[in-house]
Amino acid sequence: MTGWLTAEEVMDRLGLKPQTLYAYVSRGRIEARRDDGDARRSAYRAADVARLEKRRARGKGSAAVAEDAIAWGEPVLASSITTIAHGKLWYRGQDAAALAETARLEDVARLLWDCGEERFPVQTNNIAPGRPHDRMFQALAWRAATSPAMHGRRPEALYFEAASLLDLMVDAVAGGSADGPMHLRLGRAWGCDDAGTDLVRRSLVLLADHELNASTFAARVTASTGASLAACALSGLNALSGPLHGGMAVRVRSFCEEAQKRGAHEAVTERLASGGYIPGFGHPLYPHGDPRAKALLTAFAPSNEHVALAGTVREITGELPNIDFALTALSDAAHLPDDAPFQVFATARCTGWIAHALEQSRTGRLIRPRARYIGIAPVAALP
Repeated sequence: MTGWLTAEEVMDRLGLKPQTLYAYVSRGRIEARRDDGDARRSAYRAADVARLEKRRARGKGSAAVAEDAIAWGEPVLASSITTIAHGKLWYRGQDAAALAETARLEDVARLLWDCGEERFPVQTNNIAPGRPHDRMFQALAWRAATSPAMHGRRPEALYFEAASLLDLMVDAVAGGSADGPMHLRLGRAWGCDDAGTDLVRRSLVLLADHELNASTFAARVTASTGASLAACALSGLNALSGPLHGGMAVRVRSFCEEAQKRGAHEAVTERLASGGYIPGFGHPLYPHGDPRAKALLTAFAPSNEHVALAGTVREITGELPNIDFALTALSDAAHLPDDAPFQVFATARCTGWIAHALEQSRTGRLIRPRARYIGIAPVAALP
C-alpha cells in the first residue's frame, strides 16, 4: 500500500524489536491500521517512520535541540524541586514513592515549597454549588481575579497564600469548608473507609509534582509574568483538563470498560490494529515502568478485570501500567466517583504548580521562547 509499511519494514528501518514497535504504536508515535490485503496483519504509516528516522539522523543544532527539549527532551528550565532519575521520582532529593508510605500532602507541600515548618492557616471558604469539576475552576478563577500579583511580595506572605490556595482546592473538591488533614477531608466527602482514605493520601503524595509537565510549564509561564499564585494555579488547571494530560483517566476508563465487554486480548489487539494506542500504559520518562503506578497498585488489590487487562497489555506490547491506569483502578476499588481521578490529580498537582510558580517568581525572568518558523518565506518589501 502506498504510504504504508509492513511491520518487518518498520523494524528494519528503525532497528526495532516487535515489542518496541507495539510500544511506539500504543504511545501514538506510529499510526497503524489493518492491512488491506491481510486482515490479520497491520500496516504502519510510512510518514511516521520517516519522521522518526529524520529525528535520529539530524544534527543537533541549537534550533533542533530546543525543539526536542519541548517534546520529551532534556529540561528546558533549571529547577531544584523535582527530578526523574534512576527510574524514580524525586522531590528535592527524596523518593516520592517512599514519602507516600507515611507523608501527607501538607508535608509534601512544605517540602516542595521549601518553607520549613510553616503552618497551614485555618480558613473558611465559600464554595459554590455544582459539580466538583466546576467548583475547582470557579474557585480558582475567583481567587485569581481578586488576588494580588506575586511580584515584589515577601516570601512569608506568599507561603501563607500558597497554603490558603491549596486549602481552597480541597474544599472545592469536597464541596464545603472543613478542617483536618486534606486526605481525610476528601475521604469523608467520598464516603471512604480508613483504607480508602489512606489510598487517597498516597495518591495525593505521588501526584504532587512531576517536573516540567505541560500543566506545570503553563503555571511557570504565568508566574514569569509576575501574576498571582491563583492565576498560576488556574493556568495549570486549564492545561491539566486536556484529554492528553489530566483528562486521560476518561480514556482509560473507557478502554477498561471496552476490555470487560469484549475481552482484554481482543480489546488490545483491535486497538493496535486500528491505529489506536493503549491509554493508561507506558510513559516516555519511565521506560521500565511508572514508579508512581507501582507504588499505588501494590497498596491495594485491584479488581480481577484490571489485573487481567494489565497482564494482557504487557504480554502484547511490553508496556506497564502508568499512574492514569492506577488511579482508575483505585477509583473502582474504593468506589470513588467517576471523576475522582481528575479531582485527585488536580488537587495534588496544585501543590507542584505553586512550588514551580514560587521558584519561577524568584528568578525575575520572563519565559519567552522563540518559534522556529516553517511557513511561507517572507517577501522583502519593495523600495
